Amino acid sequence: MKKLLAFAIVSVLGWANNCLECHKGIEDIRDPHSGMAKAIAKKAVEAGFDGNSCIVCHGGNPLAITKEEAHQGTIAYFLKHEGPKEFYPDPGSAWINKNTCGMCHKEQVSTQMNNLMNTEQGKIQGALWGFGWNIREHKFANYNLTNLHKRLGSKTYQNYMKRLSQKESQVYVKKTIELPPAPTAEEVEKNPKLAAITYLRQECLRCHTASKGRSRRGDFRGMGCSSCHIPYSNDGYYEGKDPTIPKNEPGHMLVHQIQGTRDAKVHIHGLTFSGIPVETCTTCHNRGKRIGVSYQGLMETAYNPTFDKHGKGQPKLHTKHYLHMSEDVHYKKGMLCQDCHTSIDMHGDGKIAGSTLAPVEIECQDCHGTPSKYPWELPLGYGDEFGEKLSNKPRGVTKTLAAYLKKGTYYEPKDGYLLSARGNPLPNVVKVRDEVVVHLASGKDLKLQPLKKLAKEHKLSQAGEVAMVQIGKHLDEMECYACHDTWAPQCYGCHVKVDYSEGKKNVDWLAVAHAHDIHGTDAAKRKNLKDYLIDGEVTETRSYLRWEDPILVRNGEGRIAPAIPGCQVSVTVIRKDGKAILQNHIFKTKDNNQDVLAIDMAPVHSHTVQKEARSCESCHNNPKSMGFGIDDGKVFGDPSKPLIVDLMTADGKVIPKKITIQKPGIKNLHFDWSRIIDENYTQLVTVGHHWSLSRALNQEELSKLDRRGVCMSCHQTIPDKDLAVSLMVHVAHAANIKIDNKMHKNILHKNLLLSAWVQIGGALVLIGFIYWLIRRKRR
Repeated sequence: MKKLLAFAIVSVLGWANNCLECHKGIEDIRDPHSGMAKAIAKKAVEAGFDGNSCIVCHGGNPLAITKEEAHQGTIAYFLKHEGPKEFYPDPGSAWINKNTCGMCHKEQVSTQMNNLMNTEQGKIQGALWGFGWNIREHKFANYNLTNLHKRLGSKTYQNYMKRLSQKESQVYVKKTIELPPAPTAEEVEKNPKLAAITYLRQECLRCHTASKGRSRRGDFRGMGCSSCHIPYSNDGYYEGKDPTIPKNEPGHMLVHQIQGTRDAKVHIHGLTFSGIPVETCTTCHNRGKRIGVSYQGLMETAYNPTFDKHGKGQPKLHTKHYLHMSEDVHYKKGMLCQDCHTSIDMHGDGKIAGSTLAPVEIECQDCHGTPSKYPWELPLGYGDEFGEKLSNKPRGVTKTLAAYLKKGTYYEPKDGYLLSARGNPLPNVVKVRDEVVVHLASGKDLKLQPLKKLAKEHKLSQAGEVAMVQIGKHLDEMECYACHDTWAPQCYGCHVKVDYSEGKKNVDWLAVAHAHDIHGTDAAKRKNLKDYLIDGEVTETRSYLRWEDPILVRNGEGRIAPAIPGCQVSVTVIRKDGKAILQNHIFKTKDNNQDVLAIDMAPVHSHTVQKEARSCESCHNNPKSMGFGIDDGKVFGDPSKPLIVDLMTADGKVIPKKITIQKPGIKNLHFDWSRIIDENYTQLVTVGHHWSLSRALNQEELSKLDRRGVCMSCHQTIPDKDLAVSLMVHVAHAANIKIDNKMHKNILHKNLLLSAWVQIGGALVLIGFIYWLIRRKRR
C-alpha cells in the first residue's frame, strides 16, 4: 500500500523518472533519438513505467524513496517477462547481461562466455607449458564451458571453420575444464609444478571480461559488455554530471554513455566522439603479446623518463613505464581496433577458440589484395591457409549482411561488401569500382587503393616493387607484417618466483570473478578482495628488453611471421621454510620429435605496421632474424654458469673466501634467450606450441634467407680501391640514374662476361709471352 501511495505521489508531482531525483543531471545512455534509446523507452512503456528507462537496464525499485530500497529488487513485470531480475549496478556484467543487453543483442551475449577474452585458454595453456605440464590441448579455461550448437557467421564461414577446427582440434576444443583450485603451500612442496596455478590465478587471470579486474591506473573498466562499451579513463575518474558519483574517487566510468559504433555518439566537455577508443582495448591488451600498447607506439622500459614540472618521473600505466616508439600506420590514420577486427573477432562466434590466432578471421590482403590480384579476386583462405591448398576461385563480394550485424551501424554495400579470409562480409568495408572504402567508427571514410591498382599505375615504391613483384615468393610464403612490423616488444627471459614462505598470500583473481552475486557484481566490484587470498606471492622479472628486428619463424597458418618471446619461463619456487624447491629452473619438453626447452618463442603480429618496411638486410644479413640469436648468440656469457665478480687472480681464481654470487646460473640454459636454433639448424626451444605448423625456420628455408657475406664478396672494396665500381656509382649518380634490381642484374651479367673475356684474353697473352720467352731462349 505504501509503495502504491509513493508511486501515486511521484506521478502527481510529475516525476516521470523518480530515479533522476537522486541522479539528476546524469547523461542519457544513448541519444534519445537513437534506435537503441527508443527500444529501451518502448520496453519501459510495456512494463508500465513510461518515462523511466533506467529500470529497463538497471532494474531496482522505481517506487522507492530511499537509496537502499531503490537499489534492490525489480518490478513484477520483469519477473515474468524478459528484463532485469534484480538491481544491477553494471547492467553489462556477463553474469546478468542476458537480462539486459541480451534483450536486443542476443547473438553477441549468447557467445560471450565462449569468447577467448573470457576463457583465456591460450594464456592458461602457455603458462602451464612453461611450468612443465606438457599439455598441448587447450582444455583448461576460467570456466567449465561447452560449444554452442550453432556457429554465428555465413554458411561459407561455418564450413571453413568446421574444417579448420578438425585440423587443429587441440585449439578448437569442444569443451573446457575450469582451472584447478589454488594449491596450498604443502601441495606445492610435493609437486612444484602446481605453482603454475598460483601464478595464473594471482597474475594472469584478472583481465577476462566476466571480472571487474584490477583497479590500477590504466586498468579501470566495467564488466562483460561494459568492459568495452562504457568509457573509463586511465585515471578512472567520473567527469559527468551525476551528483551521486564522487568526482575525486578513482574506479568510475568517465561518463554514463555507451560507446560502440559510428552512430553511438559520446558527448563530454564539449567534445563528441564515436567508436571505442584504442585505450579501452589496451586496458587488457598490455601484457602477453602487448598488441594494444604496441599499436599506440608504447614499449615497456625499466626506467621512468622523463621528469614532470615537480621533478617526478614517469607515472606508471598498466603498472609499467613506457618508451614512445613509432605508432602503427593504421593508428596514425585514426583507425580504431574495431575498424579492422570484426564482431566475430571480438565477441566470438559461439564456439570455443583457444588461442589468439583462432578467432581472428581477417588478413591484410582482405583489404589490400596483392600486386597481381584485387581482394575480391583472391580465393577464400588466402593468407590463412593452415597448410591447405586453396581453390583458384575468386571470393568475390556480397551485398548481404546477417540480421544481427544490422543492429549496429552498417553501410550501403556500393559494389559489394568485401569478404574476410574466412568468408564473412566486412560490414564497414565496401568495393567502389577498383578501390576500397573503409568506413571508420570514428566517422571518417578512408579510400584505399589496393596493391594491384598501385602496381598497374606504377605507384609502388622501388623497394615494394622488388619485394612484392620481382620476388613473388615473399607474398606466397610470408605474412605482410613480417616486413611491415618494423619493431616488436621483446621481453627476453621471464623469471618467475612463487614464494610460499612466511605465510605470504595474494589475491586469487579467478576466485574473485567466480564470487559473483545476483546483482552481477564480483568481489572486485564489491571491494572485498581480502576474502579471496591464496597461498603464495608471485614476483616477475626479466633478463633484458629489445624492440628491433624480431625473429622470423613459421606461424600457425604456415606462413613466415615475426616472433617475440612468449612464456620464456625460468621458475623459482620457495617453500614454507624459505628454501628453494626449484631455482631458476627451465623445464624440458619435445617439439617436432626433438628434445627442447619449454621456453617459447611466439609468432605474432605485433601491430606496429609502418608504410616503409624493414630493410632487406635486417632479415637477410641478420643472424637474429634467422633465429641464431643476437650477433649469433656470441655477445652473452654462458647463462648456465653462476657469475662471480670479485678479486681474482689472472687465471680466474677467486681470492676472497666470503663472496656473494652476482648472478646465479640457469642450469638448463646454455645459450642466449634470443637463440632458437644452433649452427646445425637444430631447434633449441618451442616455437608457437599452440599450433601444429609453428616452428623455427629449417635449413632449406635458411639457405634462401641467409645472404650474409654475399654482397661483401663484390662490394668490400667500394669505393676507394675498385675504380670500376666507384666510377659506375658516381656516373649513375651524376646522370640521376637509379640502379634498380633489374639494372643491377644486367651490370652483374656484363661484369661476369667481361671478366671471363678478360681472363681468357689475359691467359692467351700470358701463353703467347711464355711461348716468346721459350723461343728466344732457344736462339
